[in-house]
Amino acid sequence: MMDRLAIRAAEEFVHAGYPLDCEAILLCEVDGVNEEVSDDIFTVREVLAASGATEIRTADSEEQRLKFWAGRKAAFPAVGRLAPDYYCMDGTIPRGALPHVLKKIGEMSAECGLAVANVFHAGDGNLHPLILFDANQPGELHKAENFGGRILELCVEVGGAITGEHGVGLEKIKQMCAQFATPELTRFHDVKAAFDPDKLLNPGKAVPELHRCAEWGAMHIQGGQLPHPELPRF
Repeated sequence: MMDRLAIRAAEEFVHAGYPLDCEAILLCEVDGVNEEVSDDIFTVREVLAASGATEIRTADSEEQRLKFWAGRKAAFPAVGRLAPDYYCMDGTIPRGALPHVLKKIGEMSAECGLAVANVFHAGDGNLHPLILFDANQPGELHKAENFGGRILELCVEVGGAITGEHGVGLEKIKQMCAQFATPELTRFHDVKAAFDPDKLLNPGKAVPELHRCAEWGAMHIQGGQLPHPELPRF
């Protein structure tokens, strides 16, 4: 799926023949022998028509099929023509939450003043919002990173995850505190310790220490009791 901004960028870049007057396009592909594919295409067209699609196109040749996909495959470099820099996020949500999440991303985009082009795997709910910014402008990189973090937290809020295919590393380590509770993080550390007792493998990556979650503000006081009193406070 590609939204209006991604469609415009891709069309100007590779001229795939995408319509420019729609809010989004959905590219679908089916596999199998000829008879099976023909039946599946008919079923897909019925579903799209029943769901309110304003236009449905079916490739009638291999050349046209490749042309349809050319825009999607070139979407990332195409979006690079719209701004000096972009920040690619990677979160996963339940597919039913897609309209709500895209609306919220649009609201956050307007709030922070950074445009977003949405290009993603609609079939499995794996989102790739591309946050456009200019690293030469003071504060814009930090603003883009914070915006990306909010998108990941939104994914968790609707029942999704902070990653779909790109991993955690250091980039998403704060949001690990939003997705997982202390007992789960502890188990992660236990598993890692079984293979890496001396903490030599990627120290500080992927699984956050509890003090990081505390500093990030993921712990809350309940009933006047401060959780993890053994941790130093700053």
